This record gives sequence, structure tokens and C-alpha cells, in this order.
Amino acid sequence: MNDNVSLILRAFLAIIIGSGGVIAAFYGLNILVEKTLPQKTRAQVLPWIYVGPSLLLLSAYLVLPTLRTIYLSFFNNNSTKFIGLKNYIFAFTAPDMLIAFRNNALWLILVTGISVSLGLIIAVLVDRVKYEPLAKSLIFLPMAISFVGASVIWRFIYAYRPAGTDQIGLLNAVVTMLGFEPVGWLVNRGINNFALIAIMIWLQTGFCMVLLSSAVKGVPAEVLEAARVDGASEVQIFWRIIIPMIMPTVTVVSTTVIVLVLKVFDIVFVMTGGNLQTDVIASRMVREMFNFRNFGRGSAIAVILLIAVIPVMMANIRRFRQQEQNR
Repeated sequence: MNDNVSLILRAFLAIIIGSGGVIAAFYGLNILVEKTLPQKTRAQVLPWIYVGPSLLLLSAYLVLPTLRTIYLSFFNNNSTKFIGLKNYIFAFTAPDMLIAFRNNALWLILVTGISVSLGLIIAVLVDRVKYEPLAKSLIFLPMAISFVGASVIWRFIYAYRPAGTDQIGLLNAVVTMLGFEPVGWLVNRGINNFALIAIMIWLQTGFCMVLLSSAVKGVPAEVLEAARVDGASEVQIFWRIIIPMIMPTVTVVSTTVIVLVLKVFDIVFVMTGGNLQTDVIASRMVREMFNFRNFGRGSAIAVILLIAVIPVMMANIRRFRQQEQNR
């Protein structure tokens, strides 16, 4: 009990001293700049007083590790011998890596396409129901669950027991109740990837719905009324007015989901551990790095993943800049 109290007090003091120290440091540096520097120089130096620590932390915890990873990707498993592009050749030719690339492509197509499409359809439909806040809350609720937590929940849903025994998994309980044989959702190589993808869709649909719902509400009501007066059907209004007007938001939501899918690891790790041909790029990277202790190959896969994410992030940044210029 005393140990627990001691730990709590230490944590409390760390928060107080740490937060207070940061505030005091910024406040002191601000006074120092104002008291010692002339007005013209002060305006140029003062922003760096606040931005500088963040840049230093980013350099220490993001830029330098990235450069280190790129460096290690050209060395062998224990980082003692330079082997050139052999790790990258492995990444694009090894059968296990090709399976990971195939799975990631499947995740990108299905998760992005279905999540964004469902989110858009739900956003349009719930905009017309009486209990819109309740409906949105229920659909958005999975976003409050972490990927690991959602995976644990779905492990129970997908749980499999041999035929003739009691099924503890929700899906197999329903399947057997309908008179069919139980299905090994996570061990059947023909469907296990789709079972994992369904979890990600369940998590991301609410996120897509919330953002797209805001965009749908931003469509001018006068435009919609004018289209109805001209005889346009609701389907025509959806395809020819709503979608074109919210396309910038659809693009941003899609690219955000793509980045999340490229980084997906938790679901695969918890559900199957990457076995039975369910590996994706991120889970393969972790296995090479920490399971097989091959730091060169793991670093090369990490670099490939980084290169894959960069164009998506650039597209997002370009879209944000266009939106700012149009305002």
C-alpha cells in the first residue's frame, strides 16, 4: 500500500514539476528576450523560443531515428556488414513479403472503399432521421475503442470450436443455429484476411461518417431545393450535387484512412500474429526486426512503408493548402 502511495506521489510531483518547469522555462526565456534584445530582433527571435524545443524533440525522436533506419537498411542482420540493396531485393522478392504486399493492397482497397462509402451513405441517411445524434453516436462508438481492444472483442466473435460442441463465438453460434457447420474464421486462409479487414471497417466507418456528415451539412440547402424543383431525384442529387460538392472532404478522409491502413499492425498481431498468410507490411516489419532479429531487413521494410506513406501525406497537405486558398 505504501509503495503504491509513493508511486502516486512521485507521478503527481513529476507532472507538477515537469509542467511547471516547462511553463517557467518559456516564461523566463520570454522575459530574457524582451529585456535584452532590441524590438526588431525580438520579433524574429521570440517565435523560435516557443518552436525551438518542439523542433529539437522532433529531431531527436523522429528525424534522427528515421535517418538511422535508412542507414541500417543497407546492412546485414546484425548491422556489421554493408550489403547494399540486398534487403530491398528481399523485400520485393521473398514469398512472405509478396504475401504481405498482396494483403496490404487488399486492405487498402476494401477498408478505404467500404469505410468511406458506408460513411458517406450513413452520413446522408442519418441527416434525415429524427434521432440523428443517437444514430451517429452508436455508429461512432467503435472509434472510442483501441485497435487492440477491438481485436480482443472480435476474437470472441470469431471464436471457433469443433462441430458438435458448444460455440462460444457469436458468429459460429449463429451459423450453427442456422444448421451449418462452424467456420474457422481466423484459420481458413480463404477468409481470414477478410475477417481481419471487417474489424478495421467496423472501426473506421464511424470516423468517416462524422467527417462526411459535416461536409454534407455544408451543402447549401438552396442548391438542393432548386434541384428538387427542377425534377431531380434523390439519387441524382446525391451523385451529381452532393458528391461533387464534398469531394475535397472525401479525398481527405480517404487519404487519412489509407495512411491508417498502411500502418495497421495491432489487429493482425492480436488476431493471428501474422500467421496463416495474414501478414501485412507493418506486421512483417515487426517480425523481421524483433522476432527474427534481422535489423537490416526490418529497417528496409520500414523505409518502404515510409516511402509509401509520403505521397499520401503530400496529397493531404496539398489539399489543405487549396482549401485555405479558397477561403
